[in-house]
Amino acid sequence: MSETVTSVLPKAVLVDSHCHLDFPDFAEEVDQVVARAHDAGVGLMVTISTKISEFDRILALAERFPNVYCSVGIHPHEAATEPETDAARLIELAKHPKVVGIGETGFDYYYEHSPREPQQRCFRAHIAAARETGLPLIVHTRDADEDTANILSEEMGKGAFTGLLHCFTSGEKLARHALGLGFYISLSGILTFKSAAELQVTASHVPLDRLLVETDAPYLAPVPKRGKRNEPSFVVHTAAKLAEIKGVSAEALALQTSENFLRLFSRVPREAVFGS
Repeated sequence: MSETVTSVLPKAVLVDSHCHLDFPDFAEEVDQVVARAHDAGVGLMVTISTKISEFDRILALAERFPNVYCSVGIHPHEAATEPETDAARLIELAKHPKVVGIGETGFDYYYEHSPREPQQRCFRAHIAAARETGLPLIVHTRDADEDTANILSEEMGKGAFTGLLHCFTSGEKLARHALGLGFYISLSGILTFKSAAELQVTASHVPLDRLLVETDAPYLAPVPKRGKRNEPSFVVHTAAKLAEIKGVSAEALALQTSENFLRLFSRVPREAVFGS
């Protein structure tokens, strides 16, 4: 697919590929948050698992709203405190049709809320589950570019799997490595920040057919909403900035990133995003 997108939708339909609707920030108004996303042209949201001990609550949200799907997994912050979880357990939970991804998982060496060894063990279990289920691996990586690249390459040598680097803020070297493995790159509201010049350059070099957009809500609200609690409707601002960087219309960007999402998150039916 070329960098130029020629076909557009009459109305932009975006996907927020990564948010946390189960977090307490949304407890009092999740219905309104989902409704505002729909009104803003966000056709679908994926609410992401960070604690397997709370997966039932996450799945309940996905079952409650037709345009909300979910993942199953353990955030690296929780790797040492959540119940020990092997690939078999993740695979079993991922059988539900509303579970469309494995994670988020990976490495966080910025905070290191969990020691590195449990993070690595947990990451490998998630990779094995992604390989077995065919569902995409949702990777969190912060200050861990080298270890992330190495473990992805090593595990890819054991058998293919697919996935994305979510809320991407790393350098172009890791982006190229991930793209070489067939991964996608997902960009959050950080892309809109004045301090994000390097990230914007990296985004300009990522092929348009490998890009997704997300909020990571309730965190990282984009400009012009920065400083507020983030929510899925705000993904339109990140998409607008990405469209500017890529030199395409907002409508074309919405269409392309949603098509990319459906290619990667292949369990999601097309009509869930675009309607019948």
